[in-house]
Amino acid sequence: MNLHPGSGDPHRFGTEAFYAALGRAFVAMCAVVPFLFLIEALDQGLAFGLDATAGIIPKRIDGLDGVFFSPFLHHGFDHLYSNSIPLILLGTFVLAAGARRFLWSTLVIILVSGLGVWFTGSSTSVVVGASGVIFGYLGILLTRGIVERSWWNFAVFLLVGLLYGWQLVGILPTDERISWQGHLFGLLGGVVAAIIFRRRRGDLGGPYRSESTLTMP
Repeated sequence: MNLHPGSGDPHRFGTEAFYAALGRAFVAMCAVVPFLFLIEALDQGLAFGLDATAGIIPKRIDGLDGVFFSPFLHHGFDHLYSNSIPLILLGTFVLAAGARRFLWSTLVIILVSGLGVWFTGSSTSVVVGASGVIFGYLGILLTRGIVERSWWNFAVFLLVGLLYGWQLVGILPTDERISWQGHLFGLLGGVVAAIIFRRRRGDLGGPYRSESTLTMP
């Protein structure tokens, strides 16, 4: 007998399932970063030159495939180090809300950010890095609390705003070495994803439909 309705719902703050989902999401995101380091190590150790061959080259057809590959590539380990912590932290909160939403949202972010860079970037540049995805996750978290009207998401909104709100300056053309277009369109992609894949209370099943009942084993 379950005397705590909703205790099995991973989307209800404070439930065991919620904390379990958050923990699993953190472990999963921690596993992503070594994969990125492996790619960078192979690229540098074997001199594959992946940045030039698989990065985004704006306004060139042969650089269009970089829309999908560039988030997995970086300009050296320093670049990757700087992206690792925000990728883990922000990705954890996004993934904890559901793997399917996470995957579809990430795809939208990659497309919006990558195509935005391809259409508006300099044709003499090669753009790589996960920062567009990171800004996309930031856009999701900053938008989700509003569109889903959730206290938990509002709390995440405030936390992320305090930790990474200053990074929003990255959407401005302040440094020629940084693809501000990727940041800007990544953020916009996150906002779009948060709206498209928002969780509607009326669509929720299970514990939300049976909060006034007891569950018998």
